[in-house]
Amino acid sequence: MKEIIGFILIIIVLGVISGLLQGTKKKKRRGSSKQKPTEMKKTSASFNRSSTTCRPDEVILKSPLDQINGAEFERLLSLYFRDQGYTVKEVGVGGRDGGVDLVIIDKRGEKTAVQAKCYADHNKVQVMTVRELVAAKRNHDCILSLLITTSDLTADARREAEQFKVDYWHGGLIENKLHAWGKWQPGKGNKKPKKATPTGSTVKTITCACGAPMVARKNKEGKAFWGCSTYPACRKTKAM
Repeated sequence: MKEIIGFILIIIVLGVISGLLQGTKKKKRRGSSKQKPTEMKKTSASFNRSSTTCRPDEVILKSPLDQINGAEFERLLSLYFRDQGYTVKEVGVGGRDGGVDLVIIDKRGEKTAVQAKCYADHNKVQVMTVRELVAAKRNHDCILSLLITTSDLTADARREAEQFKVDYWHGGLIENKLHAWGKWQPGKGNKKPKKATPTGSTVKTITCACGAPMVARKNKEGKAFWGCSTYPACRKTKAM
Protein backbone atom coordinates (compact mmCIF):
# COMPACT_ATOMS: atom_id res chain seq x y z
CA MET A 1 0.00 0.00 0.00
CA LYS A 2 2.83 2.35 0.92
CA GLU A 3 4.48 1.60 -2.41
CA ILE A 4 1.32 2.56 -4.32
CA ILE A 5 0.99 5.83 -2.41
CA GLY A 6 4.66 6.61 -3.02
CA PHE A 7 4.28 5.90 -6.74
CA ILE A 8 1.25 8.24 -6.92
CA LEU A 9 3.19 11.01 -5.14
CA ILE A 10 6.06 10.65 -7.62
CA ILE A 11 3.64 11.01 -10.54
CA ILE A 12 2.09 14.13 -8.97
CA VAL A 13 5.52 15.73 -8.39
CA LEU A 14 6.59 14.98 -11.95
CA GLY A 15 3.33 16.51 -13.24
CA VAL A 16 3.92 19.72 -11.26
CA ILE A 17 7.51 20.01 -12.53
CA SER A 18 6.36 19.43 -16.12
CA GLY A 19 3.73 22.17 -15.78
CA LEU A 20 6.28 24.65 -14.48
CA LEU A 21 8.65 23.90 -17.35
CA GLN A 22 5.91 24.37 -19.96
CA GLY A 23 4.94 27.70 -18.42
CA THR A 24 8.54 28.94 -18.70
CA LYS A 25 8.70 27.89 -22.37
CA LYS A 26 5.48 29.78 -23.15
CA LYS A 27 6.87 32.96 -21.57
CA LYS A 28 10.02 32.68 -23.69
CA ARG A 29 7.96 32.21 -26.84
CA ARG A 30 5.84 35.26 -26.04
CA GLY A 31 8.95 37.33 -25.40
CA SER A 32 10.56 36.30 -28.69
CA SER A 33 7.37 37.02 -30.64
CA LYS A 34 7.35 40.57 -29.30
CA GLN A 35 10.88 41.17 -30.54
CA LYS A 36 10.26 40.00 -34.09
CA PRO A 37 8.34 43.10 -35.32
CA THR A 38 11.18 45.35 -34.08
CA GLU A 39 13.76 43.26 -35.86
CA MET A 40 11.70 43.36 -39.05
CA LYS A 41 11.47 47.12 -38.81
CA LYS A 42 15.25 47.37 -38.60
CA THR A 43 15.90 45.09 -41.56
CA SER A 44 13.14 46.45 -43.77
CA ALA A 45 13.63 50.13 -42.94
CA SER A 46 13.34 52.29 -46.05
CA PHE A 47 15.31 55.41 -46.94
CA ASN A 48 14.87 58.15 -44.33
CA ARG A 49 15.60 61.70 -45.53
CA SER A 50 15.68 63.02 -41.94
CA SER A 51 18.47 60.62 -40.92
CA THR A 52 21.79 62.18 -39.86
CA THR A 53 23.82 59.10 -40.76
CA CYS A 54 26.25 59.71 -43.63
CA ARG A 55 27.03 56.75 -45.87
CA PRO A 56 30.42 56.27 -47.61
CA ASP A 57 31.36 58.66 -50.43
CA GLU A 58 31.15 55.94 -53.08
CA VAL A 59 27.50 55.33 -52.14
CA ILE A 60 26.61 59.03 -52.12
CA LEU A 61 28.21 59.56 -55.54
CA LYS A 62 25.91 56.87 -57.00
CA SER A 63 22.69 58.00 -55.29
CA PRO A 64 20.10 60.38 -56.82
CA LEU A 65 19.32 63.53 -54.85
CA ASP A 66 15.96 62.17 -53.69
CA GLN A 67 17.75 59.20 -52.09
CA ILE A 68 20.23 61.07 -49.87
CA ASN A 69 19.69 62.86 -46.57
CA GLY A 70 20.83 66.30 -45.44
CA ALA A 71 24.21 65.18 -44.09
CA GLU A 72 24.95 63.29 -47.32
CA PHE A 73 23.93 66.27 -49.44
CA GLU A 74 26.40 68.45 -47.53
CA ARG A 75 29.11 65.84 -48.06
CA LEU A 76 28.33 65.66 -51.79
CA LEU A 77 28.64 69.43 -52.09
CA SER A 78 31.88 69.34 -50.12
CA LEU A 79 33.38 66.86 -52.59
CA TYR A 80 32.10 68.96 -55.50
CA PHE A 81 33.58 72.26 -54.29
CA ARG A 82 36.94 70.68 -53.46
CA ASP A 83 37.23 69.50 -57.05
CA GLN A 84 36.39 73.04 -58.21
CA GLY A 85 39.51 74.29 -56.44
CA TYR A 86 37.96 75.54 -53.19
CA THR A 87 39.19 74.89 -49.67
CA VAL A 88 36.16 73.53 -47.83
CA LYS A 89 35.34 73.68 -44.13
CA GLU A 90 32.44 71.48 -43.05
CA VAL A 91 31.06 73.53 -40.16
CA GLY A 92 27.56 72.06 -40.01
CA VAL A 93 28.41 68.49 -39.00
CA GLY A 94 25.59 66.83 -37.05
CA GLY A 95 23.04 69.51 -37.94
CA ARG A 96 24.54 72.16 -35.58
CA ASP A 97 25.15 74.59 -38.43
CA GLY A 98 23.68 77.80 -37.04
CA GLY A 99 22.62 78.73 -40.57
CA VAL A 100 25.84 77.69 -42.37
CA ASP A 101 26.81 74.17 -43.46
CA LEU A 102 29.99 74.82 -45.45
CA VAL A 103 32.51 77.59 -45.72
CA ILE A 104 34.25 77.53 -49.10
CA ILE A 105 37.39 79.57 -49.75
CA ASP A 106 38.60 80.32 -53.25
CA LYS A 107 42.23 80.77 -54.33
CA ARG A 108 42.07 84.50 -53.55
CA GLY A 109 41.04 83.74 -49.97
CA GLU A 110 37.48 84.97 -50.45
CA LYS A 111 35.06 83.12 -48.16
CA THR A 112 31.51 82.07 -49.04
CA ALA A 113 28.99 80.77 -46.49
CA VAL A 114 26.97 77.88 -47.93
CA GLN A 115 23.64 76.62 -46.60
CA ALA A 116 22.45 73.29 -48.05
CA LYS A 117 18.83 72.13 -47.94
CA CYS A 118 18.01 68.61 -49.09
CA TYR A 119 14.24 68.85 -49.52
CA ALA A 120 11.58 67.01 -51.47
CA ASP A 121 10.32 68.88 -54.55
CA HIS A 122 7.11 70.04 -52.83
CA ASN A 123 8.97 71.37 -49.77
CA LYS A 124 10.36 74.80 -50.68
CA VAL A 125 12.90 76.82 -48.73
CA GLN A 126 11.24 79.45 -46.54
CA VAL A 127 12.28 83.08 -46.09
CA MET A 128 13.55 82.39 -42.55
CA THR A 129 16.33 80.17 -43.96
CA VAL A 130 17.60 83.07 -46.08
CA ARG A 131 17.60 85.40 -43.08
CA GLU A 132 19.49 82.86 -40.97
CA LEU A 133 22.14 82.53 -43.65
CA VAL A 134 22.55 86.32 -43.96
CA ALA A 135 23.01 86.65 -40.20
CA ALA A 136 25.22 83.56 -39.78
CA LYS A 137 27.74 84.35 -42.54
CA ARG A 138 29.21 87.13 -40.38
CA ASN A 139 30.01 84.61 -37.64
CA HIS A 140 32.28 82.81 -40.12
CA ASP A 141 33.86 85.98 -41.51
CA CYS A 142 32.32 85.37 -44.94
CA ILE A 143 31.78 88.03 -47.59
CA LEU A 144 29.46 86.04 -49.86
CA SER A 145 26.58 83.65 -49.20
CA LEU A 146 25.15 80.79 -51.25
CA LEU A 147 21.96 78.81 -50.68
CA ILE A 148 21.75 75.41 -52.39
CA THR A 149 18.55 73.38 -52.37
CA THR A 150 17.35 70.23 -54.09
CA SER A 151 13.90 71.83 -54.42
CA ASP A 152 13.30 75.59 -54.81
CA LEU A 153 12.65 78.78 -52.87
CA THR A 154 9.30 80.35 -52.08
CA ALA A 155 8.53 83.69 -53.72
CA ASP A 156 9.22 85.52 -50.43
CA ALA A 157 12.52 83.68 -49.99
CA ARG A 158 13.58 84.64 -53.53
CA ARG A 159 12.83 88.31 -52.89
CA GLU A 160 14.76 88.18 -49.62
CA ALA A 161 17.72 86.50 -51.32
CA GLU A 162 17.82 89.13 -54.06
CA GLN A 163 17.53 91.95 -51.54
CA PHE A 164 20.48 90.73 -49.45
CA LYS A 165 22.48 89.47 -52.45
CA VAL A 166 22.29 85.80 -51.50
CA ASP A 167 23.08 83.63 -54.50
CA TYR A 168 20.98 80.45 -54.75
CA TRP A 169 21.01 77.23 -56.74
CA HIS A 170 17.71 75.37 -57.06
CA GLY A 171 17.19 71.68 -57.82
CA GLY A 172 17.53 71.80 -61.60
CA LEU A 173 20.65 73.99 -61.52
CA ILE A 174 22.50 71.92 -58.91
CA GLU A 175 21.74 68.70 -60.81
CA ASN A 176 23.22 70.21 -63.98
CA LYS A 177 26.35 71.29 -62.11
CA LEU A 178 26.80 67.88 -60.49
CA HIS A 179 26.32 66.08 -63.81
CA ALA A 180 28.86 68.37 -65.49
CA TRP A 181 31.28 67.58 -62.65
CA GLY A 182 31.30 63.95 -63.77
CA LYS A 183 31.91 62.17 -60.46
CA TRP A 184 28.26 62.16 -59.44
CA GLN A 185 26.73 59.29 -61.40
CA PRO A 186 23.37 58.38 -59.84
CA GLY A 187 22.17 54.88 -60.62
CA LYS A 188 25.56 53.66 -61.85
CA GLY A 189 26.15 50.10 -60.72
CA ASN A 190 22.40 49.44 -60.51
CA LYS A 191 21.77 49.02 -64.21
CA LYS A 192 19.25 46.46 -65.31
CA PRO A 193 20.71 43.39 -66.99
CA LYS A 194 20.64 43.44 -70.76
CA LYS A 195 17.90 41.48 -72.41
CA ALA A 196 18.82 38.25 -74.12
CA THR A 197 19.41 38.46 -77.85
CA PRO A 198 16.13 37.66 -79.63
CA THR A 199 15.88 34.52 -81.74
CA GLY A 200 17.04 35.03 -85.32
CA SER A 201 19.41 37.96 -84.58
CA THR A 202 23.09 37.79 -85.41
CA VAL A 203 25.49 37.17 -82.51
CA LYS A 204 28.96 38.34 -83.45
CA THR A 205 30.68 36.47 -80.62
CA ILE A 206 29.51 33.10 -82.02
CA THR A 207 31.31 32.25 -85.25
CA CYS A 208 30.74 29.28 -87.52
CA ALA A 209 33.61 27.08 -88.73
CA CYS A 210 33.17 28.68 -92.15
CA GLY A 211 33.86 32.10 -90.64
CA ALA A 212 30.33 33.46 -90.87
CA PRO A 213 28.45 34.65 -87.76
CA MET A 214 25.88 32.30 -86.26
CA VAL A 215 22.30 33.10 -85.29
CA ALA A 216 19.95 31.68 -82.68
CA ARG A 217 17.40 29.28 -84.19
CA LYS A 218 14.88 26.73 -82.95
CA ASN A 219 14.19 23.23 -84.17
CA LYS A 220 10.74 21.69 -84.65
CA GLU A 221 10.64 20.74 -80.99
CA GLY A 222 11.28 24.33 -79.93
CA LYS A 223 14.81 23.68 -78.69
CA ALA A 224 17.25 26.58 -79.36
CA PHE A 225 20.59 26.11 -81.13
CA TRP A 226 23.15 28.15 -83.07
CA GLY A 227 22.94 27.89 -86.85
CA CYS A 228 25.13 29.38 -89.56
CA SER A 229 23.76 32.64 -90.94
CA THR A 230 24.60 31.48 -94.52
CA TYR A 231 22.12 28.56 -94.34
CA PRO A 232 21.37 26.69 -96.59
CA ALA A 233 24.85 27.22 -98.09
CA CYS A 234 26.33 26.10 -94.75
CA ARG A 235 24.37 23.72 -92.50
CA LYS A 236 26.73 23.65 -89.51
CA THR A 237 25.17 24.05 -86.04
CA LYS A 238 26.28 24.43 -82.44
CA ALA A 239 24.53 23.60 -79.22
CA MET A 240 23.44 26.50 -77.04
